[in-house]
Amino acid sequence: MAQGPSPIDQLIEATQADLDRTQQELRDINRMMTQSKVEVDKLAQRNAQVTAHLRQMQGNLENTPRTEIKSAYDAAQDSLQRLFTMRGQLEKLQSDQSNLGRLVEHLQRSLEALQASGVANAGKSAGPGDDKPMIVRIVEAQEAERQRLSRQIHDGPAQALSNFILQTEIAMRLFAVDPERAKAELTSLKMAATGTFQKVRDFIFDLRPMMLDDLGLVPTVKRYVDSFKEKSQVQATLSVTGVERRLESVREVMIFRGIQELLTNIRNHAQASQVRITMDVDDVRVRTVVEDNGKGFDVGPVLGGQTKTIGLPTLKERMDLLGGQLDVESQPGQGTRVMMEVPIGEPVGK
Repeated sequence: MAQGPSPIDQLIEATQADLDRTQQELRDINRMMTQSKVEVDKLAQRNAQVTAHLRQMQGNLENTPRTEIKSAYDAAQDSLQRLFTMRGQLEKLQSDQSNLGRLVEHLQRSLEALQASGVANAGKSAGPGDDKPMIVRIVEAQEAERQRLSRQIHDGPAQALSNFILQTEIAMRLFAVDPERAKAELTSLKMAATGTFQKVRDFIFDLRPMMLDDLGLVPTVKRYVDSFKEKSQVQATLSVTGVERRLESVREVMIFRGIQELLTNIRNHAQASQVRITMDVDDVRVRTVVEDNGKGFDVGPVLGGQTKTIGLPTLKERMDLLGGQLDVESQPGQGTRVMMEVPIGEPVGK
């Protein structure tokens, strides 16, 4: 009987898929940047023409009809607003291009390391003094890179969007012509910028929640479940028992990523209306159960690597590497129950 792909092969496949998708996103960004630069140049030329015309008119206001003056001011306002909007969009695209470029480089390095490691080294230590399996070190490296990128995004586009909101408030005080229209337009722009700012913050949290490092596993999971419930319209409940404690970073990351993977599957595939998450922390292990009332699936082919799905097999491999376990119970039409159990490991700080 043919065996399914090994865990290292599955990780290579997943990394290659991430790389292909990110490279496509980068190509799309590059194309949009080219188009946006052309549009900004056109708008800048148009704005210069309108401004020059307005200055000429200001020198002869006494002989110029009021309707023509109002039309010229309206054109100048519209031209300037379009130019500001396109420049803001171009700045965001430039920031996205830079971040995606770094992510492509990271994924390429990860893929090269995975391919070079080979199946024989997938579960071996790197050498004397390093008792971590290679796949654990790869996960740690990926999480470190995600953390770095998330902080850069937080300090870059997120801060720029915050400044953009402030600039719109200032601009609202500067427009003296047709103030009601200017206020309405800029209020709408401010709302759009505020919404984009929130999306960027959500992206940062999904990429690498900084509170996972600062506050630990349980507070981060609580925040993530609340966000999941709000955005997915799936009724989600979280119950935590036992004693909250800090774990080794790799264990906190593994557990959080496991919950994130399971909730993402439920949102995208399960067609569930309810999900219940329970976490129990005792002296020896963290036990997490995620149950949903969705459409369910046939467990055997999925965990056996006989389908294109790589999430659950990879998650099971991660649990095994930490000395834990993953149990999946599901049948078509009867929902799904997934149990993850991870040993506490060495006490943090000792």
